[in-house]
Amino acid sequence: MATDPALILHQWLSPAFPVGAFAYSHGMEWEVAAGRLPDVSAVARWLDTCLTQGAGRNDAILLAAAYRAEPVGLPDLADLAEALAPSRERREETMGQGRAFTATVNALHGLDLPAMAYPVALGRAAAALDLPLDLTLRLFLQAFAANLVSAATRLVPLGQTEAQKCLAGLGPLIETLAEQAAPGDPERIGGAVPMIDIASMRHETQGTRLFRS
Repeated sequence: MATDPALILHQWLSPAFPVGAFAYSHGMEWEVAAGRLPDVSAVARWLDTCLTQGAGRNDAILLAAAYRAEPVGLPDLADLAEALAPSRERREETMGQGRAFTATVNALHGLDLPAMAYPVALGRAAAALDLPLDLTLRLFLQAFAANLVSAATRLVPLGQTEAQKCLAGLGPLIETLAEQAAPGDPERIGGAVPMIDIASMRHETQGTRLFRS
């Protein structure tokens, strides 16, 4: 089994790791159906907002907080992460991925993590294996953005090359957000993405759907 921290993290955050991330669009599917994401420029702006004002930034802070938390404080942090989900589908997005992630890493690495929201579970697993927090944060945010770019490639649709250019353009932002999240201060959690949250609520009743959120 790989012992290199980078290889472990790349495995955990790879599309091949069985957390089911490919099944969730974070409300993007409704946004596309509503005509709000017609092209790559609109998708890039939407992703920037998700990362800076929505779940991207907040989940990175939760990850770092879980990495640094004392065991006694972990249940409250896990409850906070679950409570932050703005809709039923978004709750299932983070809790479903968290359940799948903990089940797999427990089996792979002999851990005994309880099922928790995905970023909390990832942060705790990284701490248990003494993986570097800065790299964990960067790769987590990259995987978050990559999953949504993959969804946009199918939904908008985007060409493969313009989709990858969109993802590459987020690199500097991901670096900045990872650095800002590293202290793991839950008091810094916050944001305002009402249209994205509403999209996730409206997706629950969308007629034809490819994604679970």
